[in-house]
Amino acid sequence: MLRLAASALVVLIAPPLYLMLDLAVVGRLGGAALAALAVATLVLAIISTQLTFLAYGTTARSAREFGAGRRSAAVREGVQASWIALGAGALIIAVAYPLAPPMMRGLVPDAVVAADAAGWLRIAVFGVPLILLAMAGNGWMRGVQDTRRPVIYVVSGLAVSAGLCVLLVHGLAGAPDLGMNGSAVANLVGQAITGLAFVGRLAREAAADDSIARRPQWPVIRAQLVMARDLILRSASFQICFLSAAAVAARCGVAQVAAHQLVLQLWEFIALLLDSLAIAAQQLVGAALGAGTLAAARRDAKRAVVGSLAVSGLLAVVFAAGVSLIPQIFTDDAAILQATRTPWWFLVAMLPIAGIVFALDGILLGAGDVAFLRTATLLGALGGFLPLIWLSLAFDWGLAGIWTGLLVFMLTRLAATAWRVRSGKWLRAGTEPVGA
Repeated sequence: MLRLAASALVVLIAPPLYLMLDLAVVGRLGGAALAALAVATLVLAIISTQLTFLAYGTTARSAREFGAGRRSAAVREGVQASWIALGAGALIIAVAYPLAPPMMRGLVPDAVVAADAAGWLRIAVFGVPLILLAMAGNGWMRGVQDTRRPVIYVVSGLAVSAGLCVLLVHGLAGAPDLGMNGSAVANLVGQAITGLAFVGRLAREAAADDSIARRPQWPVIRAQLVMARDLILRSASFQICFLSAAAVAARCGVAQVAAHQLVLQLWEFIALLLDSLAIAAQQLVGAALGAGTLAAARRDAKRAVVGSLAVSGLLAVVFAAGVSLIPQIFTDDAAILQATRTPWWFLVAMLPIAGIVFALDGILLGAGDVAFLRTATLLGALGGFLPLIWLSLAFDWGLAGIWTGLLVFMLTRLAATAWRVRSGKWLRAGTEPVGA
């Protein structure tokens, strides 16, 4: 489980680390360029992250086939997910390219910043099919528990992007001086390296096994899209909740919104760590159910919960002890430091809860029980998080109200997923997920 989690963590954490480098490089062009890059990368992230079902859904289906001893069928899931990636990517390019200028003008009042952001997005959007192909590749390779190659593919692509970003943005070492657009070109090249590496591996697997269909298989694609529907709705609910929280925090004052974003960024970083453990649980549980070994699936589920709780509990202790020191790494503003105290203790309290919730999510994703996860997430969002966020605005509850909403959201998901796992309804042996 730790080996699988370590691989997933590298793949999850590498893009945010690259984004920080990208922001630092472009930031030297000035505030307008930095603002344009921030808006453009946010739009690109929102576009692409709605399609994470290509990774998570494909993992669930591939892991079951792999556990049943049908590696060729597991790889077939990757082939069909790749066709979806190409189709969705082409559609996104067709829509986003012409709409980039008016979209950015609607988001950014400054004409220069909006124009720069639109120019960046018009280049970078051609990398979306490659991003989606990499998601599909990660999905089926996680399913067959191939942990080494995805790390190599992702890190190699981002390493090239990092080098090119420095050269092209500032025209160093004889490279053309492309300014901010150099960042987009560097992104595109790196995504091409990663995406094509996954496609190449898929092609080699298919060439070695004539039973793997290379053309679209509509029954498989339809089954994947059913799972996609539920995962997209689940992902969208997260986006709406956190965007709403940011909007309300922005109305609480400068120090409050800065403190909210600071603690939220730490929360999102921790979420990547816990998500890597959840992905490992998803792989192992899916394989055990595919093999028909329900006892092994239960054991893997228990280990996932215990391991994730141990990690999150340790993090809670560290963050509780570092309440005065850790925030000073990011700012020395006294007002912001004071404002961080409120969300900070909510973060500490939520960490053990989050450790269990992420593990339970991974177990149910491995079982393909995504319809239930969709319902549980929507229940937590509509019944807890969003009402408390907007009540915080109406009654001036500030950051305490916002983070109470997030705590209720986590507790609702904990209650729902714990009940589902204890019920055993996710324990369905064979190659078809629970929701099929």
